[in-house]
Amino acid sequence: MAKLKKLELALEQIRTIQRLETLAEGDVVALQRILKGKQAIAFPPTTKLIIRHRLTQLIPDLIAAFQKLLDKGAKTDPGCRAKWAIANTLYQLERPDTDLFLSGIRHVQLEPVYGGTIDTAPPLRSLCALGLVQANYPYVLNELADLLADDEHDARAGAARAIGYSQNPAGIPLLRLKVHVGDHEPQVMSECFVALLQLSSDQSSMVLERLESGSEAEQELAAIALGEARIPEAFAAIKRQWQRTRTAELRSIFLLAIATIRTEEAIAFLLTLLERGNSQDATDAIAALEIYRGTPDIWQQTKRTADLRGDANLIDRLNR
Repeated sequence: MAKLKKLELALEQIRTIQRLETLAEGDVVALQRILKGKQAIAFPPTTKLIIRHRLTQLIPDLIAAFQKLLDKGAKTDPGCRAKWAIANTLYQLERPDTDLFLSGIRHVQLEPVYGGTIDTAPPLRSLCALGLVQANYPYVLNELADLLADDEHDARAGAARAIGYSQNPAGIPLLRLKVHVGDHEPQVMSECFVALLQLSSDQSSMVLERLESGSEAEQELAAIALGEARIPEAFAAIKRQWQRTRTAELRSIFLLAIATIRTEEAIAFLLTLLERGNSQDATDAIAALEIYRGTPDIWQQTKRTADLRGDANLIDRLNR
């Protein structure tokens, strides 16, 4: 049977099984047969069904398929999509396989593009970093340290995310070193800030330092991380930076960060801006307070404050 015909058959079987609420033994066997086949393009939808129906009996077949894909490289699995789907299945089912995740976190897959090659495996490396944390791999910090120095920024960001996910304070020095050295990709610095605050609120001093003395990009990322971590003492520091900067976009982001702190002091400040601030600050304050649309008492207070100001445009925005 031609390869195209086999693929069409596999995809048709998947579509049929997707419509089922419960699976019979024959359906499970059909999915197992797909994993043992050579049609890697059919693996991602197959893994979604395995997750949906929690078919843990197919985990050995997933692992075997992953190894075959590693051995054959980009020709069989361009973009690492099938390998990522398999690793994600083990992660989602909370059935981590240390050997698979170790292979994945170290995998580099160079594929041809116009003018050279591109590594398509960073998302796989990032996912396998989380998998090794989930597996309680004893030397996971060694792997994450290496990944934090990866050539690809997606992988570096994934390493920082995994360190935060680990809840292991031993990862703090790795993140602090990365922040000191810096990274030209904002996503990486953002993940480092978030992970530091996840591991210990005591690390807020380092993030506050970047808020006050870093580049505008670092100030933005630090403010967002501090707000999302709900660090109460960050309110005064973010407010101070808001007062100092004249960059309109950064000022609006600082107000959003203040809103996410969710303290009475922070909310009162935003309401005061809405009532008495200039037109732009009032507009930015409303944008920040939007996160409270689902909190009736605060949202009603916001509406009352807008009514006091009497700006029809702001009132209309609140009532949309």
